[in-house]
Amino acid sequence: MTVSVYDGNVKGQWLVALTISPAAVAANTTAEQTFSLPGLQTTDFLSGIIKPTQQAGLGIVGARIPAVDTIAITFSNNTGASITPTAGQTYLVDVIRPDGVTLPTSIPR
Repeated sequence: MTVSVYDGNVKGQWLVALTISPAAVAANTTAEQTFSLPGLQTTDFLSGIIKPTQQAGLGIVGARIPAVDTIAITFSNNTGASITPTAGQTYLVDVIRPDGVTLPTSIPR
């Protein structure tokens, strides 16, 4: 097993406004959708994503960076009908860019 630990130094942190129009999420499921976010690097860390309005039964359950300039958001639909997230909304994405990664033999205390 390999353990990666971020140095604790942050090169930069940005709160990015991302305006998107996600596709419908089928009933009783989770679905990942990808969107363009220029400047995003695969080594960046997503510490949060906020949808500006609530939609009953719809939630964001994860986010990741599958490729450069791309964010993948996982939506959850906990209802018996399809839900389409509101089109044209501006989500807030908190992006942290670490200064480096070390590969210690144990987690520092």
